[in-house]
Amino acid sequence: MSRPLGRRAGALAAAGLTALALAACSPPSEGGSGDSASSGGSSAATATSAADLGGMDALVAAAKKEGALNVIALPPDWANYGEVIKAFQAKYPDIKITSDQPDASSADEIATAKRLKGQSGAPDVFDLGAAVALANTDMYAKYKVSTFDDIPADFKDADGTWVNDYGGYMSIGYDSAKVPAPTSVQDLLGADFKGKVALNGNPTEAGAAFAGVQMVSIAEGGSAGDLTKGVDFFKQLKAAGNFLPVDPTPATVESGQTPVVIDWDYLNASLSAKVPTWKVFVPKEAVVAGYYYQAINVDAPHPAAARLWQEFLYSDEGQNLWLKGGARPVRFDAMKTAGTLDADAAAKLPAVEGTPVVPTQADSDSGKKYLADNWANAVG
Repeated sequence: MSRPLGRRAGALAAAGLTALALAACSPPSEGGSGDSASSGGSSAATATSAADLGGMDALVAAAKKEGALNVIALPPDWANYGEVIKAFQAKYPDIKITSDQPDASSADEIATAKRLKGQSGAPDVFDLGAAVALANTDMYAKYKVSTFDDIPADFKDADGTWVNDYGGYMSIGYDSAKVPAPTSVQDLLGADFKGKVALNGNPTEAGAAFAGVQMVSIAEGGSAGDLTKGVDFFKQLKAAGNFLPVDPTPATVESGQTPVVIDWDYLNASLSAKVPTWKVFVPKEAVVAGYYYQAINVDAPHPAAARLWQEFLYSDEGQNLWLKGGARPVRFDAMKTAGTLDADAAAKLPAVEGTPVVPTQADSDSGKKYLADNWANAVG
């Protein structure tokens, strides 16, 4: 269930706080066509807004004509994507969704799109971590959803090439029936955590894990870009017998195999539905924030459906579904002002104290290089 890092400068909304100012599967469908057009006379593949196709009704009609949508790397338990997909399918039953490789990484998304370019089974849309997203912008189509103006400038490309979608904070999730409540990252080195601490993936590949190492590094006196102290900590954790080399999933948490998980707070928070004693802790000395990115494949086999999917995700309904999953949607503040935010879901977001740190692209680049050179030898 591990996926690459999300990061963006701007402001991240959090329940109980004002907006925090931050620096900076089934077989593929055969029904698509990259040349679909609406009564507006424009090709869906080149439309930069619904207006280009003659409006939302025309976009819906073009998407229904295609009859299919290919999504990739969307685990059902990740930010409530299972319910998001079901809601879109219920709203547009004429559009069949194929969800491929739900546990794939962002790098896998791009690789799959390149491998299947020109084929009907290629991904129509991407949900990506920052490092991968910003390195592949030539693969995205420019498109502005109807709520584009609600999204702060720091959370989007000005032309709509990519847009941040949802975010959260790195956290420590734990089963309070099996371990004592941690009060700091250092507590994880204690005897009570022997054989119990898991990281969501390999940090050289998966951004949730990468951000976890950043969190630990900051907590240990390092930084988001210099991960020396983070790697040293995990080396100590392994030497103490506390590091559990298991990729956590809802099933491993429910079975008790991974009673402590370092992961995004919205993913950890969602586990409380399966394990009532599951709690979430965001270390106040290392509040690492991150956003994921949405983009449309410039070679999408179903370009109208891809654009309609984006419209749904950035609608009040789509944003509230992410919020229901414990993630902080990018339109949080605008919807709160408009009175369209799900207040009950917002109230359930994990409490966060401290000053958020948003890793920069430079942090990501230097951290990735250090991990590539040192993680395997230090931790395995």
